[in-house]
Amino acid sequence: MNRIAEISQAEKTIDDFHLGPINIEIKPGTITALVGNNGSGKSTLLKLLMNLAKPDKGNIRISEKLVFGPDESWKTQVSYQPQTVIGWNAFTGNTLKEFISPLYPDWDDSLFTKMAKLFDIPLNKRFGKLSQGVQQKLNLALTVPRNTPLVLLDEPTSFMDIPSKKHFIDLLADWMDDGNRAIVMTSHQSADIMKLADYLYVLQGGKMIGTYEKDELIGSYLQYWMKGEMPALPIPGELSREHQRLITCSPEAAEAFFQENDLTFTSAVPLDLEEIISLLLTERKER
Repeated sequence: MNRIAEISQAEKTIDDFHLGPINIEIKPGTITALVGNNGSGKSTLLKLLMNLAKPDKGNIRISEKLVFGPDESWKTQVSYQPQTVIGWNAFTGNTLKEFISPLYPDWDDSLFTKMAKLFDIPLNKRFGKLSQGVQQKLNLALTVPRNTPLVLLDEPTSFMDIPSKKHFIDLLADWMDDGNRAIVMTSHQSADIMKLADYLYVLQGGKMIGTYEKDELIGSYLQYWMKGEMPALPIPGELSREHQRLITCSPEAAEAFFQENDLTFTSAVPLDLEEIISLLLTERKER
């Protein structure tokens, strides 16, 4: 099997919001980050994958099975960590583990124990009495050890302190060494995306902008500090210019243009991921 999950031509309308059409394949050994502006449909997309919301059009498959079909065996192949969980407040971490672990044949109890110690989670304390950050850590400790081929994480580090984020990113990197697993995550935090993601799936206002290989995307956006006066003519791939600073998404063509027109630059630096995502969303909005 060369894919763990597939969304094909999926669309969903909720009140005045329309998501889609969405097309995406999730392959083993990859981490895909869903990025976009607030309300772009990232969390809704995860809910469609979990069959918590049904698409109005299109198909969604996990392990080649339709998630809204009669065969629900796919549910043991995916783990889902939502931003907010409902109904857990009265239960301790140990009790929640007793409820959840039997549902997953590959549950890793040693990994659960490791995560509980790593994040200093009080397993005998009721969920509702924990701080928001500790609740998130417990939620993750009850998600990753399910050892499913596909893991869906909705803003997994939003309430974590900096040391815990580093521990979690290192842990996920080790967990992915198996090579047969995949993660789909949403995040507004570009540092987390930078460290974890292989691919970026960019959404804006419910519409798909595109899927990008992260390292290739970073390499294709450069900012130049030009020497002397810039020409009035547009430069290949030009996205913006301000004083002597020029940003382009076609650096090879831009540098060929510089050479042909006797233009020089003092330095060329890749943009950070957050700025690239902002440019992608701005470009689409202005079209």
